[in-house]
Amino acid sequence: MNHCARFRIFFYLKMRTVPFHRAARAVGVFFLAALLFGGSSGELALPGYRYEFPRDYFSHPSYQTEWWYYTGNLASNDGATFGFEVTFFRTHSRASESTEHNPVWFPSEIYIGHFALTDVRNRRFYHQERVNRSGPGLAGIDANQGKIWNGNWSARFLSYEPIRQRLEAVSSNAHLLLTLASQKPVVIHGVNGVSQKGPKPGEASHYFSLTRVAASGALSLNGRNYTVSGRAWMDREFFSDVPGDPVSGWDWMCIQLNNDEELMLYRLRLKDGSISPFSSATFVSAGGTSQFLDSRRFSLTPLKTWHSADTGADYPISWNIEVPSKELHLLLTTPVVQQELVNRVTRNYWEGLVRYSGTERGQPVAGDGYLEMTGYGR
Repeated sequence: MNHCARFRIFFYLKMRTVPFHRAARAVGVFFLAALLFGGSSGELALPGYRYEFPRDYFSHPSYQTEWWYYTGNLASNDGATFGFEVTFFRTHSRASESTEHNPVWFPSEIYIGHFALTDVRNRRFYHQERVNRSGPGLAGIDANQGKIWNGNWSARFLSYEPIRQRLEAVSSNAHLLLTLASQKPVVIHGVNGVSQKGPKPGEASHYFSLTRVAASGALSLNGRNYTVSGRAWMDREFFSDVPGDPVSGWDWMCIQLNNDEELMLYRLRLKDGSISPFSSATFVSAGGTSQFLDSRRFSLTPLKTWHSADTGADYPISWNIEVPSKELHLLLTTPVVQQELVNRVTRNYWEGLVRYSGTERGQPVAGDGYLEMTGYGR
């Protein structure tokens, strides 16, 4: 998803404003943007990369940008259903080359966190962002502790075999605390160690996922406490910037079917209105084996759209998905159309829980997952 200028687009589209005084807000975001987009460099994501675990669960300082991305669908014992997103970003700026500043406070590493909740029963969507420097332990990644954190938001590895994690995020009206247990091994996306996003060498990311994760724990929302359980998905990417890119945005989907299969797909939209041939997908069997699918082996067709009065965006919130080699035909819908993140300074985007129904080899299938759409509207 975000490498080269495409990955600059990702941060420009996804980075929400810092919650401080309005006058400081513009200055802070301008300064942060200058650091993020001011010509940073780092090690390129190139073919032949050999993944190693648990090493690759944690930080790769030689790469400019990386993230840990958790989404999932939860249900409570009283029938309420929720979607969640908790994301941790680390990005390295060229300012880190300076030796004239106190390394504790100088923002050579920027840590960004996103926390969003969808309350399906009440048709409500909540989101929050935070931005930190590492400072005296304000945010960071520590392999010795098995921890990724931003303030009191954190993902901690409890064990590696099996993979178990503890995920926590807190906002003014919500507290999410989950235990995550992966039910399948790590899935590597792409070919030969890279998920290629364009024709240039390094115009790619190192990208892997945990595609079926049992989630259980507690959610407090607007003063109500819920015991929740469900399924989660974890994405992990790291890469560095490569100049020049024709991508205007993308549509990304993760699918968790009730027959224990999963599918990740993304469609890169180019500025001339066409779809990039570097769009791709990964199919994961019930047994955990994965298969790369290039853009010729699947199709994503947008259907019904939802119009945002706030941003003028028309988001496709219903899709047809076809994977001919699997005889898989799916319809994507969502029970909550308003899952758009509207920001004051930076771009807006839509990300939320979705449902899937259809057939595979003539048999009915259904499932749930998440949809992300960037680059729509003003």
